[in-house]
Amino acid sequence: MTQIDHLVIAVKSIAEARQFYEKLGLEVRPEETVESEKVRVAMVPVGESRIELLEPTVPDSTIAKFLEKRGQGLHHVALHVSNLAATVERLKASGTRLINEEIKVGAGGHRYVFVHPVSAGGVLLELVEDAGHSG
Repeated sequence: MTQIDHLVIAVKSIAEARQFYEKLGLEVRPEETVESEKVRVAMVPVGESRIELLEPTVPDSTIAKFLEKRGQGLHHVALHVSNLAATVERLKASGTRLINEEIKVGAGGHRYVFVHPVSAGGVLLELVEDAGHSG
């Protein structure tokens, strides 16, 4: 089953963004730093999905560059898919442009691939699959 896994919002300050989401009555989980991505992240569970707030930790990170170019806002949408390998092969066969051709392993062991915005209506789209699934 495909469903929205998470939405990622680039922010200049998680501390400021946190206040808004808490006013909505949502729980903002404690921040974590992901050194490899040069970001701090705070998860905001919303039903079966979540919003991830991303704040850059250094000026040359991908998120810092995004904020400089576009300002705060939606960075990407992540869809959960049940068979990532088959989905990737189907997309490649149809000519869909991917940012990473190979499936990567991220936090918690989940597997992911990014679809280029040119193929997804101008939106950076991440496709994710649970840890331990091999297609």
